[in-house]
Amino acid sequence: MTPPIGPVALRWIVLGAILLLWEAAPRLGWVPPVILATPSATLLAGLADPGTFARALLFTLTEIAAALGLAYGLGGLAGVVIGTSPLLRQALLPLVSSVYAIPFVVIYPVMTAWLGIGPSSKIWFAGFYGFFPVLLSVAAGVQLVDRNLVLMARSAGASPRQMALEVLLPAALPAIISGLRIGGALTTIGVVVAEMLAATDGIGFLITQNRTMFRTPEVYFGILLVLLLAGTLDTAIGRLERRTARWRPLREGEMRHD
Repeated sequence: MTPPIGPVALRWIVLGAILLLWEAAPRLGWVPPVILATPSATLLAGLADPGTFARALLFTLTEIAAALGLAYGLGGLAGVVIGTSPLLRQALLPLVSSVYAIPFVVIYPVMTAWLGIGPSSKIWFAGFYGFFPVLLSVAAGVQLVDRNLVLMARSAGASPRQMALEVLLPAALPAIISGLRIGGALTTIGVVVAEMLAATDGIGFLITQNRTMFRTPEVYFGILLVLLLAGTLDTAIGRLERRTARWRPLREGEMRHD
């Protein structure tokens, strides 16, 4: 009996099929090459000018790192404060959820008017973009922490710092990780979109510049770099989730498998 295909093998099979279809579609005339460049042409375009793409990638990475600091730092802090206060939860969470539903791209022109088209506007815009999912996830995670754990910690004389770091943070970790994932993806998207709208450097700027000149392979190479950035960040957060899984307190009847 043939053993079933594992998830890793299936993933590579699907990826290979996508690449084959992508390569075949322009070559067979199904899609004009000016709209869809082949993977081979895309890679050749990137390898033909690695310095330009490397400089743009480094510039974008710097902006993403700064924006993540804002989104994770401010969003996490606000989430803990709001999540631990019943009054603030009732007063602010509906407002935050409503603001989160607004398409944030509409505020970028305001950002450029205040901060110009340099890195500052990209960092603040993307940080603001990722701030809300982090806040909402952390607040929800803290709110759902088992009250028995909190009561036990208070009975043992835990300080506010110990309560936050040794009880609330580990217990809310699954929700926090989810917020980091969503916030990280939106922050990356925010930086690239902002660079595409108004910038003088970065991967988004290169994508827009090459698109206006109909350099389709270069456009797709820039898109691949953006996908690489987002995938690398998601992989890093996944590893963090696995490393910190043992910090989470066990609930009644739950067993840990190390």
